Amino acid sequence: MQFVNVDRILAEIQLEPIQGSRFQPTGFPSLGPAEFSDVSNGNVNSLLVESAQSMANRLELVCWNKEDSRLVKELQGMPIINVINKDDNVFLTNSLLEAHRMNSSYILEGEDKSLLDTLKSELQTDKTKSINIAEMARFALKYDPNSILHGLFISKSDIAGGRYKMTRSLSSFIEAHNIRQVVSGGVKLDHVDPKGGDAGAEKGFGHIPFSRTEYSAESITAFFNIDLALIKSYSLGDTANEFLLTLAMWKIQKFLKFGLRLRTACDLKVKGKLKVTHPDSVSIPNIDSLDKDVIHLIKKCKDEKLFTDKPITIKYKSGKAGKTKQTE
Repeated sequence: MQFVNVDRILAEIQLEPIQGSRFQPTGFPSLGPAEFSDVSNGNVNSLLVESAQSMANRLELVCWNKEDSRLVKELQGMPIINVINKDDNVFLTNSLLEAHRMNSSYILEGEDKSLLDTLKSELQTDKTKSINIAEMARFALKYDPNSILHGLFISKSDIAGGRYKMTRSLSSFIEAHNIRQVVSGGVKLDHVDPKGGDAGAEKGFGHIPFSRTEYSAESITAFFNIDLALIKSYSLGDTANEFLLTLAMWKIQKFLKFGLRLRTACDLKVKGKLKVTHPDSVSIPNIDSLDKDVIHLIKKCKDEKLFTDKPITIKYKSGKAGKTKQTE
């Protein structure tokens, strides 16, 4: 996908439950579902189905082959930072799966200082001097280009006072409009002792009734925003810009094809076509075309030495598997 000279690409697509009409939205601790009145649309009752932070996680997960613990075949050759168990070299996690990407505690806070030392050798780290975000973007492109799309904050005080921060250049969220609550419930049955005896419900014994709130909606819409002006501001060059745009579009189409089971009770499907709302002159290619383009551009980035030829692997001393991202 050739880089286009516009500020951003905005796209949206209609979704619907794969069966029936009910779905379960994302929830937030102490808040529950995020209902709101859409003041731009006659104060219609609306709902946040999936948040921007959760969608970032999901757009990254489509890049990962869980069975083989490696990037999907189309993205192999794109650098990420892997973390393995120091004792047995078993895979733990990586910068693609970690909530803070290369700023993950497993990457920066362990005994292995490989990335930390590389940061200090390749970036300006003096907290009394100004920082160059374009320099940070070149570093991210070299070692973890996924971070450029989904954002990165190097919060360590000894790296320029924790001032290196790149905002998301690919954002997404899902909303539902003209919603209605669907209230139901059930009972956790205890076939041995319905009353729970002396232990009681506090420990999970006995019949335990519960309530459940799902939703139906007139429409469910997924929104996508690719900030081309932000990508261009990093001065990474034509090949890098083309790769990042193609990767962003690839993630969107891959998610729409394979990532729409958000939760057990929120399994969605595409309804209609992906529509670019800005600008009119741009369309997002189909996944088959993008598969070929992203493979070609990864090779081109490697040939032009934009990617490191020695991806960083961190050895983390732990008896437990690394934490992966949590979605709401």
